[in-house]
Formats: sequence, C-alpha cells, structure tokens
Amino acid sequence: MASQQIAERAAWLRSELARHSRLYYEKDSPEIDDAEYDSLFHELERIEAENPSLATPDSPTRKVGSAPSRQFAPVTHGVPMLSLANAMNDGEFLAFDERVRRALNRAVIEYVVEPKIDGLSAEIVYRDGLLVQASTRGDGTTGEDITANVRTIRSIPATLVCDSSTMSAGQDDLPLFGTVDQLPPPALFEARGEIFMPTDDFRKMNLEREEAGLAPFANPRNAAAGSVRQLDPRVTASRPLDFLAYTVGRLQDPSIDSQWELLDRLRRYGFTVSSLVRLVHGSDEVLAVFRELGATRDDLPFEIDGAVVKVNSFDLQRQLGEISRSPRWAIAMKFPPRRARTTVKSILVQVGRTGVLTPVADLEPVKVAGVVVRRATLHNEDEIRRLDLRIGDKVEVQRAGDVIPEVIEVLTAERDGTEVGFAMPATCPSCSGAVSRAEGEVAWRCMNMSCPAQFREHVIHFASRRAMNIEGLGEKLTDQLIEAGLIHDIADIYSLTRASLTSLDRMGDKSAANIIAAIEASRSRPLAAVLNALGIRQVGESTARDLAAHFGSIQAIAEAPLDALTSVSDIGPVVAASIHDFFASERNLATIDRLASAGVTMRMTTDAPGRGPLAGSTFVFTGGLSSMTRDQASDLVISLGGRVSGSVSAKTTHVVAGGDAGSKLEKARSLGLEILTEEQFKQMVTGNGE
Repeated sequence: MASQQIAERAAWLRSELARHSRLYYEKDSPEIDDAEYDSLFHELERIEAENPSLATPDSPTRKVGSAPSRQFAPVTHGVPMLSLANAMNDGEFLAFDERVRRALNRAVIEYVVEPKIDGLSAEIVYRDGLLVQASTRGDGTTGEDITANVRTIRSIPATLVCDSSTMSAGQDDLPLFGTVDQLPPPALFEARGEIFMPTDDFRKMNLEREEAGLAPFANPRNAAAGSVRQLDPRVTASRPLDFLAYTVGRLQDPSIDSQWELLDRLRRYGFTVSSLVRLVHGSDEVLAVFRELGATRDDLPFEIDGAVVKVNSFDLQRQLGEISRSPRWAIAMKFPPRRARTTVKSILVQVGRTGVLTPVADLEPVKVAGVVVRRATLHNEDEIRRLDLRIGDKVEVQRAGDVIPEVIEVLTAERDGTEVGFAMPATCPSCSGAVSRAEGEVAWRCMNMSCPAQFREHVIHFASRRAMNIEGLGEKLTDQLIEAGLIHDIADIYSLTRASLTSLDRMGDKSAANIIAAIEASRSRPLAAVLNALGIRQVGESTARDLAAHFGSIQAIAEAPLDALTSVSDIGPVVAASIHDFFASERNLATIDRLASAGVTMRMTTDAPGRGPLAGSTFVFTGGLSSMTRDQASDLVISLGGRVSGSVSAKTTHVVAGGDAGSKLEKARSLGLEILTEEQFKQMVTGNGE
C-alpha cells in the first residue's frame, strides 16, 4: 500500500473507531460487534507501529472509552480506569505470557483468571464505610456521576460491614484471607467492577418492551448501560441490574499484596465476587480455564465475552507497569464471535399476549455457537425495512446477547433475483381481526379483545379488583376455563354456571357458588370500572373515569369522533386514536353488545362526578401513604366529586405527597401547586383527620 493510501486508511480508521466508540460508550447503541471493532483497532495499531509518524495524540489506540456525557456531573478518578489489551486467539495470549516472563525473568507466572463480564464498568467510592459516590469509567480519567442510580442496585452494599453474614454464597472455592472475623472499613475504599443485567431478566424485559411497542435492547450490555444512564433513578430501580466486583482504585491496605487476596477482601466487604475466578500457574492452566469458560458460557446467568488474565502479585504488577491505555500485567482473552450464515425460508408473524405482532424469520437450520437456530426475531416492521430483508435472502445471524437469535445482516451481494419482499399482514394472524399501529410506535397490534393469543391476559385484567372485581377469577381459574373451552370471549364469563364450574378439577360447590355470586355482583360495577376492564390500550382508571363522566355511556364513546375524544381532559391525540381504533373493531362492539345483554352497566347510573365538596378539584398522589392505599385515597376523592390524575399538570389543584415522593413533587413545586401532607389530605376529606 502506498504511503498516501496508508495515511488515508489510518485517518479513516481513527474516525470510524472514534465514531463507534461514541455509539458504544455514550449512546449505548453500537452498530458493530466487539469482534469487528477489535479488528479495526488492531489494524490501526499495526499501521501506527509500522508508521510511527502517523500516530496522533488523539488516536483511539491511546485512549480509553469515550468522553463522559454532559448529562451527568463529571467525576475524576483517583487512579485512572484503564482499558485492557486483547488477545483474539491462543497465539496472542502466549505472546503476552512470553513478554511477561521475559520482563520478570521468570519461567512460570502465577495468574488470576476471571470471567470478562459484558457490562458497564463502574467505580464505587466509600468513605469510612459509607457509599458516597459512584461513577462510570468514561474516558478512563473522568467518568459520569451515577451515584443516585447505583444506590438502587441491591447487590452494591450501601455500607461496608465485614463479617461472615456479608459473604456471598456459593464462593467457598475462594478461601478467606487471614483469620480475623471482622475488619473495620478503611477511611477510603474504591471498589471497581461491572454493572450488568442477568440474561433471564434481559430476555423477560425485552419481551415486555416489545409487547409494549417499544424497541428492544440489542443485548444485555446495552440494556445495563442504558439503565444506569437514566436521569430518573426510579427507572434504574425498575431494571434488573446486578454488580460483580473485581478490583479497586486507590488501595490503602498494605496487608493485601495480590489480586487473589483483593478478591477475598472485596467479598468480605459484602460485594459479589464471581465464583468462576481461578488462581492458576502458567499459560497452559490459563488456556485450560479459558476453554472451560467458553464451554460453559451458555449455561451462565450473565453474559461473558471472554476472560481477563491478571498477574496475581501486586509487586510484579508494579514492576511491569503500564502503557498509555492499558496495563502490561493483564490481558483480555476474547471469545470468537457467535455468528453464522443461512437462508430466510419465510417470515412468520407471531401475536404476543398484549396483541403485538412480531415478525420472525423462519431459517434454514444453522448451528450458532453450538445451538441449532431455526428462527430469529426481526423485532418489527421498521427493522425489516432497515435491513432491506426479503424472503429467500442469505443472511448472517447471531445469538443476541448470546441468547436471542436475530438477523444482523442481509447479504445483498448474493441475491439472484428470486427473493420476495415482505409486508406486515393487514389482519391479525391469530384471529383475523383488525390491526393498528399507533403514532410514534414501532409495533402493530391486534385490536380484538377476544383474540386467542391475548385472551388470557384480557380475562385476568377484566376480573381484577380495580376493574370488574370478580373475586376468585384469577390466573389459575382463567387457565382452567380456557383449557376446558368454557370461555372464548369476555362475555362468556356471564354464561358460566355453578354446574360448569364444578366440572373443573378441584372446584367445590361452595367455591363455585362464591365465584358465581362475584360475577353477578360485577354486573352492577360503575361505567368507569367497565371501561377500565375492557382493556383499551392507554386507558387506565383515571382516563376511564374521565370518559365516563364526559360521555355518560359506552355508546356515546364508541360514536365519538377523534376531536370529541381529545376534548376530554388529559386525553391527547395518541390516547384518542387508541380509543377510536378499539371501538372501530366490529368484534369488540359485538363483545360489548353481549356484555350489555348480560346486564353489565353501559351508562352512568349515578350523578356524574363534580357535585361533591371536591368538585372542580384534581388530585395527584405521589409517594407512599401510611394510613391508606392509593386506591382508597383515590376512591375518597372521587366519592366527594373530585378527579384523580396520574400526572402533574397546570390543571392539577392538589398534590398529596407521601413518603419517598419523587419527581411529581418537584414538578408540583415548580408549578406552584398546593401540596398536602397525608394528614392534611385526611383532614380535607374527613373533616377531622381521623
């Protein structure tokens, strides 16, 4: 390659690596996998090594991570959080081992081998045993302050208490260092490790996101990083995050002189240390442990993309030192990418439990990382368009997060003209009912409330306490009724008899009588409860109450045009469109007619809200109440003529702040709204606070 071409190639590599680094570290949305990034990185390293004049101070080969986000306060690390050099095969590791042995003039090196968790690196700082700060790695020198979010991760101790009760279970192979039963926490302790999301929890969360019409996370690492970088700690708290510790920053304990002893000390302070860590002697034992990790990685509860090998002795580590971006005494051994090529035979569409239609590629069977893959998720229609995927295409698939197979690339150069385009179906594959895609969402949904694919969830919601309140009709009985063919539609609930119920396993006559009585009582539930029970997307209790009060009957709501729906308080275009689409379904209208024939309330049976002492008032509750539940408090407000909303706005008149009130309280203060304590609220609704 000519010198000009080499210079241009180096410049392009620097630009591309910097862009991919920003996507990975700052946006949590990488376009390429680790193997592709590492290949580009190694190419730039080779060019710079052979052409030192082309190396620039800002080259990715001299940097760690990426610049911290401006959304979070900067945190300067007491000791830089370096990156690690990579070994992509046995030969590259053996070359590392030879360099270490030669530099230390030793025949055999004692190493610690640890699983390389695929998550987000973080530093947790303790002063006098108390957690005071947490930060991301950032660019290695400066990270992002994520203290509030880290406090929500249960596996990260809030205080350092070292005794036998704090030791992690299942790690008996890591013997305790020393003989003391308790250690006082040091004045300063900087634990470092990886925040990650367990694979089972990742899979469950992605399923829930797809069912809700949200884009799924690409892999557990992205999910963990995105969860930690939330501006609202409550979002982080709702995500299933975990933490494994593996090193420290500044170390003020001279009694610890090796990595193995440090891992033991971390465990004694209450951190989880992987039970997979091994103390080994020499390169052969390292390679054996690496292969063992590779063979068992599919069975692990978290994602690993390799192993980290560290010289055990701290004294030897100091002798070896560091280069600009990585230590000379450690290396990351990477597993090969988990990809394979195959052909798309057809594209199927599955219907989830909430009605979301998900396209799935039916593939020529292919082995990916030891597992035969026959189907791969395509997520949604937009993803198919982005990939430009056609039936008959040659594609590359991977097990996303090493769990969920997905199509990652279409090999368009191998097309022969026989490939066929794909379009999402105009009706539901499960029930042939109408489908709809809400503005701003990626998912198509079946609008039929009796669709077999989502019927079970509809029944459970319909019978729930805040809906039709049919006590006894829970998940187990719902499954029995569906399996026995006793219900195919929500309205079939009102055709059940004691005799049909007692025909079910473990259903006695008394239990059947109680359920029938609950069904009978539900016929007179108020219109707002019925609207909530119908399961109209984006219509909860508050919106159901507003609709009932504004229109007075289900018929009026069903006939209302979009502009009439948006005239209702707190109902915007998206919610209005969802309501309109629901009542545009002939099948839903047929079910509602059957419910009306069964005697279920279809219109307001009492005076509309607005005639009590709280008429014209809108309440928002935030935080926990000690003397009553939020449902009970809401019912009190409604019974006195007021409204209850789930969000704070200029229309809100009162905000009731309980314990641990969150962002709603801050917004209320910024709007200058009246804020009540729980006691003040009780005095308002009862007159005496009792």
